[in-house]
Amino acid sequence: MNILIYYILAPIFVFGAAVIIHEFGHFIVAKLLGIRVETFSVGFGPRLFGRRFGTTDYRLSLVPLGGYVKLGGDESNAAVEGESGSDIPEGERFDLRPRWHKFLVIIAGPVMNILTALAVVFFGALASGIPVQPSSPVVSRIIQGGAAEQAGLRVGDRIVSFNGKDNPSWERIRNDALIAPEQSLPLVVEREGQRVSLTIKPTRRVEEGEAMGELDFWPDYGNQPVTISEVIEGSPAAQAGLQAEDRLLMINGEAIGSEQQVRDLIQAHKNAPLRLTIERAGTRRELTADLSHSDGKLGIRYGAEETLQRAGLITAAGYAVQRNVEIMRLTGNALGQVFSGKRSARDTFAGPIGIGRAASTAANRGGWDGVFKILGFLSLNLGVMNLLPIPVLDGGAIAMLLIEAMLGVVGLTLSMKLRERIQQVGFVMLLLLMGFVIVNDITKTASRLRGSEETPPAAASPTPQK
Repeated sequence: MNILIYYILAPIFVFGAAVIIHEFGHFIVAKLLGIRVETFSVGFGPRLFGRRFGTTDYRLSLVPLGGYVKLGGDESNAAVEGESGSDIPEGERFDLRPRWHKFLVIIAGPVMNILTALAVVFFGALASGIPVQPSSPVVSRIIQGGAAEQAGLRVGDRIVSFNGKDNPSWERIRNDALIAPEQSLPLVVEREGQRVSLTIKPTRRVEEGEAMGELDFWPDYGNQPVTISEVIEGSPAAQAGLQAEDRLLMINGEAIGSEQQVRDLIQAHKNAPLRLTIERAGTRRELTADLSHSDGKLGIRYGAEETLQRAGLITAAGYAVQRNVEIMRLTGNALGQVFSGKRSARDTFAGPIGIGRAASTAANRGGWDGVFKILGFLSLNLGVMNLLPIPVLDGGAIAMLLIEAMLGVVGLTLSMKLRERIQQVGFVMLLLLMGFVIVNDITKTASRLRGSEETPPAAASPTPQK
């Protein structure tokens, strides 16, 4: 049952929902304006099955790589959607409507996707809270031999500039490193009242065949609960009964406020039993660990969960906007790396298989929360990608409206033949993109099966919707 949910139903739900949300935007605005909708299709190509209600055929089509809404009188994408009926009243024809009507219908699809992305983060923040971030990115712990140590970072350094951004947040620092494994990133730290310029190369780490950059240090989160992510087998922690996801509240009666405090207390009492007060599933428990035969090591790793704080309506709304802007910034940076030669297109784009794999992983790790997060991410990218000025896409249709408006000022119009040529070029471009991402997905899957390391789709590029 879990395999069915994680590897089949979750990808279908995520991809299907993103497509339906997009097309529903076109559909509902057209209906509100009295424009006939002839077809609402999930997928392209031949009709598999569906049902007609009124003048609209709601269908599932053969090729599950997007979808479309066929508007009465709109022949701009006839090669994909088919020709309009011949009996459509003039008042219901899309092609006879004013440009502002056309603009509202076209823009509604991407807007629905973007609103969905905002809503996912907003309601998630209201339900679960928002992650607590360090007030200032001060280095509190460094992995020996890692990227931070090799760069010359020291405990207590405060990062005042990272990758060209002054006074960066910890989230921005971490995200910039995430999409730049083994790339040299400049940073400036404040150390003992002086500023020191350094360069760091994020360590390339691979998880489930996907690579990402890690800085190998942790910031000081201040007074925060400490959560155990892993208990080493056979260690004093395991013998005492500690488990992953336990929260350390007190050691020998002293309240815990940071990971560093835990390490200091363990070292201070390494030759004596440790009295541990923990919280497990909302219940406090008292445990005792004996470190006398373990070289002063308890045998735990930290950080199973992000510390969350409650959020009201305004805070949740602000976080939703900030989070989605950050996602788009990362996507833009990844695309910029493609054009600058720092990242290959193969390592940047993902198609249906890659999206399905991401949805499966998200469902497996985070349940419904993970599924909706990946839906928000996909929906945001889908909405923005469709605004690109490429014929056949919504952005291309908007660009055509603008060109027509400018030509109309001087009494000129675009001929139907030229419009058809432009749409044909756009359709070929879309087919090439679809072919590239599908072949890319298959190649990555084959590489994963062979155990090779692949770079993650930092800018997942789903097949855009019309």
